[in-house]
Amino acid sequence: MKNVKIVTKLIIAILLFNSCSDYHDLPEVIHEEELITTITITLNPESGGTKVTLQKQDLDGDGPDAPTFAVLGNLVPGVTYNGSIELLNETESPAEDITEEVEKEDLDHQFFYTIASDLDVVIDNANLDSKGNILGTEFKLIAGAASSGLLTVTLRHEPTKPNTGLVDAGGETDIEASFNVVVE
Repeated sequence: MKNVKIVTKLIIAILLFNSCSDYHDLPEVIHEEELITTITITLNPESGGTKVTLQKQDLDGDGPDAPTFAVLGNLVPGVTYNGSIELLNETESPAEDITEEVEKEDLDHQFFYTIASDLDVVIDNANLDSKGNILGTEFKLIAGAASSGLLTVTLRHEPTKPNTGLVDAGGETDIEASFNVVVE
């Protein structure tokens, strides 16, 4: 019986010691992901052609409503466009510009552009992060011959950098949008 009391006191002492340790007092690090409700890609021609705008908007985030997509304008063959991306959280008033945060945390983000094989465009000269790896909030799009197909834009959070593309980038997808683009 004496041994049972000693073992019980020892267990209680261990439990009290562990429950009072500083380890449990450390705050848990939480990296909150920002809500991105709207992605707008603006393509301004260097010469000839007109501005083209691609937009995905999902005002209820992960809610039940489907996102809306808009493609305003067509690309002109042979024209080079200066592209830029704007990310917004429109659940806030005024809308929060998430692009600023992505550019501020450039080492933790990268945009990837996937071009369907039937679409004759090339994405080139994307802007770089502070260590010289691709960030991609700005880029050049060169329109080739008349064609149409999907252009998919993906923002990855904490990708492996450098990488050879979306396939080996890792990380988590913050937003992805596919647009039916026409070159005519």
